[in-house]
Amino acid sequence: MKAAVVPALGAPLEVRDLEQPTPGPGQVLVAVENCGLCHTDIHAAQGDWPVKPKIPLIPGHEGVGRVVEVGPPLGADSPVSVGDRVAMPWLGHACGRCRYCVAGWETYCTAPAYTGYTMDGAYAQYAVAHASHVVPVPDGVSSFDAAPLTCAGVTTYKALKVARPQPDETAMVVGIGGLGHLGLQYAKLFGAMTVAVDVEDDKLQLAKDLGADHTVDARDDQAEQLDALGGVDIALVTVPSPAAMRAAHAALNPNGRLVLVGLPADNRVELPVFETVLKGISVIGSLVGTRNDLADCFDLHARGRTRVVAEPRALEDVNGCFDEILAGRIPARLVFDFAS
Repeated sequence: MKAAVVPALGAPLEVRDLEQPTPGPGQVLVAVENCGLCHTDIHAAQGDWPVKPKIPLIPGHEGVGRVVEVGPPLGADSPVSVGDRVAMPWLGHACGRCRYCVAGWETYCTAPAYTGYTMDGAYAQYAVAHASHVVPVPDGVSSFDAAPLTCAGVTTYKALKVARPQPDETAMVVGIGGLGHLGLQYAKLFGAMTVAVDVEDDKLQLAKDLGADHTVDARDDQAEQLDALGGVDIALVTVPSPAAMRAAHAALNPNGRLVLVGLPADNRVELPVFETVLKGISVIGSLVGTRNDLADCFDLHARGRTRVVAEPRALEDVNGCFDEILAGRIPARLVFDFAS
């Protein structure tokens, strides 16, 4: 099979011909149709974060495809069957027994496996996944659209859920890219007034096209523009920029919630304690979402409530795609297309 491999941290990916994997106990083999390119894949390949991925590594945690084989000893007891179309999300496996799994917070499992990080992912024609943690894709959602929803969608959906937006509140989404363009739509679905912040004209126009109530060009005086709107109650920061996080914090009203999903390479952000305490501001970290959250995202999309903005790419162009992402030259998301 054809697969894109990270041979060493910081090295360009290599598209190789590899032997097709075999599913082990409790696993399934998926023929990949589409896989989205998440910025996390770039961080993984470059070894940016304190916890390093397995090497060599096949990245990709937005894979969608058909189950073609079920490993032993599942057989008829498998939660999925040959022919089912499934998504392979970031949370590749959770123990199901620790206090977090039992309480419904499986993304914080104490013994997790991460697709495309601690286990090989879906930058490949075939990928192995745990049968218990793939998520069925409904007929009303194309594999192409399902791929970005599998991470970009569920990440921003869950981030807003934990922020508990109210209909009379204002939610700001910083960065209208792969995550942010979906987060903006979820904020509207939660009933909040929405503010989209970006530094690119095309991204600000995209936000308007997606129904943002207000747009803010962060190249101008962002604080003045947000103050004129009366501040915000929720700030979802999807970009890995400490400066953007500080600016979002400064725009929050009393009892405001700063929700962070972007991960800076240097793993640091400085926020003012005085204003945080006096205004009762909450700083929340949110890591993707559960299988149930992803099922919600698929259901909303199947009902026509969200729109995925993405462009197809060939796996052979993976390194050029990384360059596109880093240069900010894409509309929202890139998706590798294996079906063609």
